[in-house]
Amino acid sequence: MNATVDTTVNPIYLVGGGKGGVGKSVVALALVDYLQRRGVKTVLVENDTSNPDVMRAVHDEIECASFDLDTAGGWIDVVNYCDAHRDAAVVVSTAARNQDGVTRYGATLGSTLAELGRRLVVFWVINRQRDSLELLRQFSETFPDAIMHVVRNGLFGAPERFVLYRDSNLRKAIEAKGRSLDFSELADRVADDLRSQRLSVRKAVETLPIGQRAELLRWRACYDAMFALVTGDA
Repeated sequence: MNATVDTTVNPIYLVGGGKGGVGKSVVALALVDYLQRRGVKTVLVENDTSNPDVMRAVHDEIECASFDLDTAGGWIDVVNYCDAHRDAAVVVSTAARNQDGVTRYGATLGSTLAELGRRLVVFWVINRQRDSLELLRQFSETFPDAIMHVVRNGLFGAPERFVLYRDSNLRKAIEAKGRSLDFSELADRVADDLRSQRLSVRKAVETLPIGQRAELLRWRACYDAMFALVTGDA
């Protein structure tokens, strides 16, 4: 049975993937844009302290903070930040290197969710390689009560090409509580504009030339439909 997000509370949305290059940052940008346009008060926690691309893109639009999840102190800071912003949904954008910190210290967050009155909703972005699944399995063991959604990034091909995930027992476990989602690929030149100019989606829609803007709006409609499946808006 597929679950949707509990809209009676402000969730913590964690965008992960455990490795670089799978598309975590662009999914986080899309999620922030989606929530903002639906009137959800949103704050960002950036964990990539060495290259905080998501925070650089959205810091003029929403409140942001940066914490290092390689350390116990960073996880303490995240919990306290979530507690201080109970009136907002929290989007956590993780860094590729954070997997060891998640394993060692993630229980700091997991054990406080009930007291925070929060539900942890995870968007785990994968490519077609086996290590994406192994890292997801490790993460799931740290947060057994989280709602897990796996995001197949269209940059790496159509959904049917994600054969390892499709045929895995892990997929069956994920879909018992969450969903397998498909994230549409964005044209390279538009994705490059977002990265190089450090643009949020909203700012890009306002400033990019008409051709790029048309592609951006097509992509936005695709991820709107994807996120709607798990936020009760479908």
